[in-house]
Amino acid sequence: MPPPETPLTPARILEATEDVLRRYGPAKATVVDVARALGVSHGSVYRHFRSKTALREAVTGRWLDQEHADLSRIARAKGPAADRLEDWLLTLFAAKRRKAGVDPELFATYLALASENSETVARHVDSMIDQLTAIVESGIASGEFTMREARTAGRALWDATAQFHDPVYAPRWSDPDMDLAFAAVRELLLDGLRMR
Repeated sequence: MPPPETPLTPARILEATEDVLRRYGPAKATVVDVARALGVSHGSVYRHFRSKTALREAVTGRWLDQEHADLSRIARAKGPAADRLEDWLLTLFAAKRRKAGVDPELFATYLALASENSETVARHVDSMIDQLTAIVESGIASGEFTMREARTAGRALWDATAQFHDPVYAPRWSDPDMDLAFAAVRELLLDGLRMR
């Protein structure tokens, strides 16, 4: 008796799409390639994702969201805001570095896809800034931070640390002095949040 078929789910399709993108790159990968990798018709893939663009957006969103759980947990945790902020920034940088180092082909593919899917990237950035804002708000509420506008501070933190999370800077992440530079930026930002 043959083994039961594994149901075709959006998650399976996204995993196969990652493999296809890794193999062919974003310019050559097609929905037909994804369907072939899954052993189904391309119509089956389209039942879950209405177009190639929708599939690519979903893959980009999945990749960007992979570190959200850890970052969200840190943002919601109890304890000093400065410690949580530092932990959040360190976790984000480590996740981005890991992605760039473990699978550079897929990382480059996602960089290309992210440039195509600005709405997906914008939602991701908003989510990250929301988490930073929540940490700053808790620091203001506890008297730890003196900033008045938490959202403005959250956006400034995101922008000021761009070289440690924006994929365009990935070639520099392995530089020997990058950890020292990151430590200096974190110290400067935390001091700025505390100063009046």
